[in-house]
Amino acid sequence: ITYATGTGSYPYSVAVVDVNSDTKPDIIVANKGLATVGVLLNTGSGTFLTQITYATGTGSRPYSVAVVDVNNDNKPDIIVADANSNTIYVLLNAGSGTFLNQTTYATGTQPYSVAVADVNNDNKPDIIVGNYGLNTVSVFLHC
Repeated sequence: ITYATGTGSYPYSVAVVDVNSDTKPDIIVANKGLATVGVLLNTGSGTFLTQITYATGTGSRPYSVAVVDVNNDNKPDIIVADANSNTIYVLLNAGSGTFLNQTTYATGTQPYSVAVADVNNDNKPDIIVGNYGLNTVSVFLHC
């Protein structure tokens, strides 16, 4: 089974997590070619609804996604690495599988990868970004 993400979307990265609190894993995808993040909600029967997209900005190139609750509201939020604008975006979960407008954070040059872990043992998620262009890693302590 395949699901359309749009002509020229060039899906580059996916994450799987329940974003709408129905206990079914949903698909989050970085659509590099369309400058969007897509959310495909799970119907529960092994199929997914048509992708809902969120713009990441004109000229952006979302390469990587991670999903974690960054604001302690028990809803998973989306983190996106954008190699074209040297930023990460955080889209807060509004509930029911929808997301608010993004908040932008500057990174090093060409962030191609994003991950989340508690790197300082404070029980809060930290964001780790691989910056291809500078051969560096950025760490955002509980953004």
